[in-house]
Amino acid sequence: MESTFNQRDEVTDFIQSNRELFEQHLLSEAVNVASKINEILQKGNIDLLKNAENLIVYIVEQQEENLVAFAEQEGIAWAEHSLTVAFKLEWIQAIRRTLWHFLNKYDQMYDRFSDREEFFQLEKRINDRVDQFLNTFFLTYTKYKDELLNSQRKLVEHLSVPIIPVSATVAVLPLIGMMDDYRMQIIEEKVLMDISKLKVQTLIMDLSGIADMEMNVISHFQKVLSGVSMMGSNAVITGMRPELVRQMIHAGITFDQKAETKGTLQQTLRSYLDNEVTK
Repeated sequence: MESTFNQRDEVTDFIQSNRELFEQHLLSEAVNVASKINEILQKGNIDLLKNAENLIVYIVEQQEENLVAFAEQEGIAWAEHSLTVAFKLEWIQAIRRTLWHFLNKYDQMYDRFSDREEFFQLEKRINDRVDQFLNTFFLTYTKYKDELLNSQRKLVEHLSVPIIPVSATVAVLPLIGMMDDYRMQIIEEKVLMDISKLKVQTLIMDLSGIADMEMNVISHFQKVLSGVSMMGSNAVITGMRPELVRQMIHAGITFDQKAETKGTLQQTLRSYLDNEVTK
């Protein structure tokens, strides 16, 4: 296809007036991404060709503020829709090569870069802006991805702390698996919030699924029990396993002052529910 370059002074005008040729060359430079153009548009509502045109304007016209904002926007969009970062890197490098290809065409037509010093300054400015876009994109992408993973982890942890109302005033919290400081912090947040929200008067905490707790975790658990009491609720602990009881005995730790301890969850529930029925 023959070139239809128009004789304009501005590089951006020159590229925009030859948009079709620019896009064809860009797609030929990014073969892997080219086959995913429509998929990325549908998945993330990201128009790569339109965005490439915007990026070219920000780079050539040295619009640093717009470039940084655009890179941050793109970083969030790619992280949010879990798009492949390798495609983004290939795409930006293809934009870099295509831009230089058209700068070369522009120079051939208008002989604007005859001064070597001026050309090298232009090269530095453009490549610096491309690198700035990439750096900002990857930093934003990584930050958003980390925040998303932390948010998802916290959601999973909250779901793993189910406070189950069994009557208007009694609720059960079954605890299962490994306990660490992070999970105990989640338990603390969930317990205090749900006691207030559900107006729990008695919280039965079943530890039959817990075989071991580190001393720092036990100390944190005692603070949770204090918090339950300060919220005006009674804490009842059931199902303590022999291994955990032995560990606490040897460490000189008890829950007696902060909670009532009972045998099994089934017996405790029957006792409390029977009492409510007879009231």
